[in-house]
Amino acid sequence: MKRIFLILSACVITSAGILTLRHSHVLTGGTAGLSLSFTYLFHSSFAIIFFLVNIPFYVFSLIRMGVKFTLSTLFAVFMLTLFTGADHWLPSVSFSPLAGAVCGGALIGFGLSLMFYHQASLGGANILALFMQKRYGWNPGTVNFVFDFAVVLAGIFSVGLLSGLCSILSIAITGLIVGFFKNKIKSSCSLKPALLKNISPGQSQEASS
Repeated sequence: MKRIFLILSACVITSAGILTLRHSHVLTGGTAGLSLSFTYLFHSSFAIIFFLVNIPFYVFSLIRMGVKFTLSTLFAVFMLTLFTGADHWLPSVSFSPLAGAVCGGALIGFGLSLMFYHQASLGGANILALFMQKRYGWNPGTVNFVFDFAVVLAGIFSVGLLSGLCSILSIAITGLIVGFFKNKIKSSCSLKPALLKNISPGQSQEASS
């Protein structure tokens, strides 16, 4: 129950960050950033697009990360979809791109770190980041940043150059925060049984260190 509550808290924090970026007309990375770009282009619901974009990653998660992690991720994505969908009932506000990038990026970074520590994700690059850390010891913040940078570059034309530069600042802040907590994330061991069948004995010993 405590783990569910903390994942839920992480979803609230991350949702606040995403909505801050949206009201600043700033992008974020990952499937959330891709979905945010689509909302700017097509004026569609972020919640629906975000859920659909993540479907292929659920399949990867089920195969490589196990049932428990996949169910936690589905729960997190559903709750984030629910929270961000509540934006329609919130007062209409706007923030400057710079302020939105800093605050939104920081909120997302803390939210993702909390989520990663409790072995859940928001799909997409989050799944890949945790998998690469568990199997190869890669920094999840760096993996997320590389994927996020590609997403932001692809979406710059939908928000303009200034907002695009602020978007890069936003994902850099998110990546730094996640990277700062990488050792705590690595110390979380609830995924190890699910990954042992995919890791050689030498890699398994390294992952447990």
